[in-house]
Amino acid sequence: MHYTDRMTRLLDLQFQGCPGVIATAVLPCDGGVVLVDPGPSSCLPALEAGLDGLGLGLRDVRGLLLTHIHLDHAGAAGTLARRHPGLPVYVHTLGAWHLGKPEKLLASATRLYGADMDRLWGEFVAVPAESLKPLSGGETLALGGRTLEVAYTPGHASHHVTYFDPDTGVAYVGDTCGVRIAGLGPLPATPPPDIDPPKWQASLTAIEAWRPRQLFLTHFGAVDDAMSVLARFRRDLVDVVTRARDLLRQGGDDRALEAQWTEQLRSLVREAGLSPEARRAAELAAPFDQGWQGLVRYWRKRVEREGPGALEAPPG
Repeated sequence: MHYTDRMTRLLDLQFQGCPGVIATAVLPCDGGVVLVDPGPSSCLPALEAGLDGLGLGLRDVRGLLLTHIHLDHAGAAGTLARRHPGLPVYVHTLGAWHLGKPEKLLASATRLYGADMDRLWGEFVAVPAESLKPLSGGETLALGGRTLEVAYTPGHASHHVTYFDPDTGVAYVGDTCGVRIAGLGPLPATPPPDIDPPKWQASLTAIEAWRPRQLFLTHFGAVDDAMSVLARFRRDLVDVVTRARDLLRQGGDDRALEAQWTEQLRSLVREAGLSPEARRAAELAAPFDQGWQGLVRYWRKRVEREGPGALEAPPG
């Protein structure tokens, strides 16, 4: 099917059988579509079914735009590139190295997910070198009649980029603007290993400079009133980093602190009145225990660099 408009379509990847967790953006272009964040290989049947519902197939995909290489965003990239030789895969240069040689990435993910790796993510294979299109930020991509600007947006991940379509005013932000599930949030997603709040704030400034009309969040979907959402997210990011610092200052057993943090977030979700399915979607999109682990790692690295007084300093 050939679309004459440039309107973004959303595919719900039904991650782990749950709606509203991972959204792939489908951008019509001349001769087909490009996909932003195709998700993990475990969701390929849902991706194909969603494309079929639009009158499309994987044969119509002209490129993959990865915001970053976490498995929920990019896990299927290698499988798709091997099925369709020459399919371009756009990704930050730091991520490109890992996609071409994924052993370190997979070892890190296995430490987090253990025996659940295959169930959650499915196959993860290297992207062929000829498909990789490394980005540094600052590029303008011409894709089948579409023009997309690229910004380097670390903070959630060191290999994160954001894409902006000046014609539609939509910024495809990955996880840089958090997780919004069933109207809750957006809440910061802070998994290990490289959460960096000061860089994250600078990345929000870069997105604001575009003055987007709409944000497209991989978790989950389009959010209007983009400038107001960005301003609120700035405050929420400071709040979550500060709350983690304050909890860590109390001291105590790591497992007990993680359990306390996780229960606080679960209480927040319950108080928001979300359905059981939406509560499950929120925790699938940004596992609460991993959020604590990423924040603790950030603060402890600051203490290593700056000494114990770092826990009295502003959150950054």
